[in-house]
Amino acid sequence: MARTLCLAPGQITLEQLQSIHGDGVQLSIPDASREAIRASQRVVQDAADGDVPVYGINTGFGKLANQRISKAQLETLQLNLIRSHSVGVGEPLAPEIMRLMLALKAASLARGYSGVREVVIDTLLAVHNAGLVPYVPSQGSVGASGDLAPLAHMTLALIGEGDMLHEGRRVPARAALQQAGIAPLKLGAKEGLALINGTQTSTALALHALLSFEPVLEAALVIGALTIDAARGSDGPFDPRIHALRGQPGQIDAARYYRELLKGSVIRNSHRDGDDRVQDPYCLRCQPQVVGACLDQLRHGALVLVREANAVTDNPLVFAQDGAMLSGGNFHAEPVALAADGMALAIAEVGAIAERRIAMLIDSSVSRLPPFLTADAGLNSGFMIAHVTAAALASENKSLAHPASVDSLPTSANQEDHVSMATFAARRLQAMISNTAHILGIELLAAAQGIEFLRPLTSSAALEQVLALLRQQVPAIAQDRYLAPDIEYATTLVRSGSLSKIFRTLPDLPKLWLQTWLGR
Repeated sequence: MARTLCLAPGQITLEQLQSIHGDGVQLSIPDASREAIRASQRVVQDAADGDVPVYGINTGFGKLANQRISKAQLETLQLNLIRSHSVGVGEPLAPEIMRLMLALKAASLARGYSGVREVVIDTLLAVHNAGLVPYVPSQGSVGASGDLAPLAHMTLALIGEGDMLHEGRRVPARAALQQAGIAPLKLGAKEGLALINGTQTSTALALHALLSFEPVLEAALVIGALTIDAARGSDGPFDPRIHALRGQPGQIDAARYYRELLKGSVIRNSHRDGDDRVQDPYCLRCQPQVVGACLDQLRHGALVLVREANAVTDNPLVFAQDGAMLSGGNFHAEPVALAADGMALAIAEVGAIAERRIAMLIDSSVSRLPPFLTADAGLNSGFMIAHVTAAALASENKSLAHPASVDSLPTSANQEDHVSMATFAARRLQAMISNTAHILGIELLAAAQGIEFLRPLTSSAALEQVLALLRQQVPAIAQDRYLAPDIEYATTLVRSGSLSKIFRTLPDLPKLWLQTWLGR
């Protein structure tokens, strides 16, 4: 039976978000939060019953805010808002993203500053807990005035007019709700606006990328260490004294990861004396500096996203203490956009330095391994074109890493004249993660092939586990063969967490961005 996770409004942790992302949890909110929800709803109801114009309650929206709406039409106003804003296009958002969206919206509304009824939040939780997945097209938000189109599609499913995803098929939402025993939501004053204002789509997309990339980065550390041994590189650049003098925490941690991964390597010990190379190439020697800087960027992104996951981001906001309703701009997703852009740079750089390590391995003048990692070069091409694939993917990532946040385009007849583009900034990260994972898969194959030329010498215990895992499906390459299936298998090891499990068995290492580092 799935465990129940109580979403304490404003206090959700990254570990809890990971649990929601990964499925298998039921969600609830604390009973103590319900009085604040009811208090703010009373303020909205008083405004709806009154004659004073209040944005989003008895007025139009955006550029139409000067249009008054009669009391008899307030529910129709909210319904029309959802229908008119459900204009997304593209492939539907994945179930793990939708789980986060439902949870984040419920948690935001449960803080008691949005003026919605409890039934709105309870319906969001019920849909999540029933395993229903609203059909939400992935394109159509500029990340300001809220993630309007995607959140409108989500709400359309809640009211029974949209669609749900069921086993990969698109089905009518009303039938799915009925089968789950959930009554379609009927919107009251301000509730449609509260549901579609907010950054929950862009935040969910960015969290999806952050959580998806963690095992890939752990694999990058493992594979980078394996390449050091394959190239008979020095572990001197990972001496903790070097990194303490700079003081960058990600760099300090990364150096420690490499030291532990290489500890006990017979290959390394075999050439401590008599090696005529003074310094290794940057792609080996500067891994702590490069990957460590990426780690710091990703950790910063995690902090921003956890804050945003706990934020109230709709408009106007309701302050029950004094009955104030204040219009502002918390729906503007600039923090998420900048965090996603920073994550994009980090993801691209992890792939870029991995591509350089592959290039180094196939260059016999640098690696001192056979050309293109084949014993009979000329007759065999070895890893020549596998490297070309890695280079192509690294180049794609450079284009995808262009900042999305600087590309504002005014909307709503210039009422919304600066937007964040956070939704695209976060959505494009999945393609970049896939590219980087494939680069690392190719590097894993190349580094493992390099180790074959150093046998019978062995690497460290941890890295020998990696090699054994790879060799379960991919034998050493004696002559040219069809490599694409090998690349896909190696990439699966990178993305699935198989290499992460080996990384996490190392003793007393700081986590990447879950758990221990958050308390620093």
